[in-house]
Amino acid sequence: MKSRILITALVLFTTLAMAQNTLQVKIDHIKSSKGNIIVGLYDKGDNFPREAMDGKIVKASKNGVVVVFENVKPGKYAVSTIHDENKNKDLDQNKLGIPKEGFGFSNNAMGAIGPPSFDKASIELTADQKETNISIDMRYMIGKNKTD
Repeated sequence: MKSRILITALVLFTTLAMAQNTLQVKIDHIKSSKGNIIVGLYDKGDNFPREAMDGKIVKASKNGVVVVFENVKPGKYAVSTIHDENKNKDLDQNKLGIPKEGFGFSNNAMGAIGPPSFDKASIELTADQKETNISIDMRYMIGKNKTD
């Protein structure tokens, strides 16, 4: 009886471990190497893009950066990123609410006013995927290096 329970637990653990994904996020079009790039991973629309389930901070590079999230369960996710040039861990905005620092979202999604919806930015990770690679282009709304 004990061996049957042990075998069942081992099979269940192995199945769950195999169902994990690696999500690799490449961020391009970074205007400078000043500051950090903050990347958030979201699994719920009501938290997007404010309360990430997981996050990473890496040094900014004009050549682009890559951030890897490991052991991600299959499901629907969205990714947001900001170029935190002054390292205050926030997306600085002007008095009108226009971002003064770079930002981006999975699927390069954009909202009409403010961030895109979770659904517009969402990607699906399935159990048969071992690794998923996405690219995000950083966007700048203000300054001489703004992007179109």
